[in-house]
Amino acid sequence: MTHSIPFASDHPPDFFAQFPAAAAVFLLRGADEGAEPYVSKTANLRRRLQRLLAPPESQSKRLNLRERVARIDYSLAGSDFESALLLYKVLRQEFPENYNKRLRLRPAPLVRLNLENEYPRAYVTSRVGKMTGKLTGRSLYYGPFASRTVAEKFMNDSLDLFKMRRCTFDLEPDPKFPGCIYSEMKMCLAPCFKGCTDQDYAAEVARVQAYFDSGGQSLLREMEEERERLSAALDFEAAAQQHAKVAKLKGILSAWDEICRRLDRLDAVIIQPSFIQPSFIQPSFIQPAFISPAKSVALFRFCKGELAGPEPFPVKVENETEPLESRLRAALEQLTPAAARSSQQFTEGLAMLKRWYYRSHKVGEIIFAKEDGALPMRRLVNAIGRVHRGEQTSENTKEHEEKGQNNR
Repeated sequence: MTHSIPFASDHPPDFFAQFPAAAAVFLLRGADEGAEPYVSKTANLRRRLQRLLAPPESQSKRLNLRERVARIDYSLAGSDFESALLLYKVLRQEFPENYNKRLRLRPAPLVRLNLENEYPRAYVTSRVGKMTGKLTGRSLYYGPFASRTVAEKFMNDSLDLFKMRRCTFDLEPDPKFPGCIYSEMKMCLAPCFKGCTDQDYAAEVARVQAYFDSGGQSLLREMEEERERLSAALDFEAAAQQHAKVAKLKGILSAWDEICRRLDRLDAVIIQPSFIQPSFIQPSFIQPAFISPAKSVALFRFCKGELAGPEPFPVKVENETEPLESRLRAALEQLTPAAARSSQQFTEGLAMLKRWYYRSHKVGEIIFAKEDGALPMRRLVNAIGRVHRGEQTSENTKEHEEKGQNNR
């Protein structure tokens, strides 16, 4: 917390005038330091403290802590996203045993491609495996999805286009094994009874991985090329059938939102409004005297499984000689974490990002890294300008919000 102010029940009525009527996260502590504090976030700190600490009205049942509080700790926040992230950090520190329940933070639904099994398969999960190496071992994770229902439908509809196994048990291939309904319907290569070679199954798994890695675009390109080939060969009936398959695939891919990525490649910058006071810590590459609170935005970044920020970024700097893009690159370097320290930290950071992204109405914008891993600087600059001016989110973001609302 950046501010700490003593409190006593005999404070004059104008005591609350010193608190800003702005968004903040606050703690109310009693005289006993070992006692459990009251922790919350609010859109208007002054009004919330008055409700909790002002002399109670007669016969009122509203919560009043006036006689129990000895100190008020608080930090201002420029947006609900920043408030939520700060509240998460405070609760994790104050209540390490049950902060998840207090936040009602649910892990994001993911599709896991389990490559650690001799015969890989895909399934929906909300758990990320133990951290090994850069991220999570050999298994690959894709998401996050709006809900588990959406994730399961996307995965099942996608696997209908391939012949990878759906069974959940470890295979011990035996020619006498009767197989299952998928092998009967020719929807599985049936490695369970040696219906294919191990090389054929590995090749099919590679196709599935390419499909998930590209968000379905690898198969879509394959189907469209086949449609064009059939059209060129004047086989219009087959081309029409192929066109129907393309349309079906596009329908399946409508559940793959822009945020859905292979998680070890998910790199995103979140731009939020900023409420920065001159006394706050500023980026090392900008002189604090040049920064005005109204001229800044706050940058956050989800990269390598960790949600970092905020990093205050001045949109306008007096007597500026350095291009804005150069300053932005320097700011983003401050937001490049080493990596998530544990699978729990990874899961919680992703859950925070997913919760904000799929809100029906959200403030700010999110920009994702390109396929080659580079951040699109021009798009970032444009998004920063829109957030700074308080404009509505971009059309792409609106589309994702509407899709997220329909999926909830």
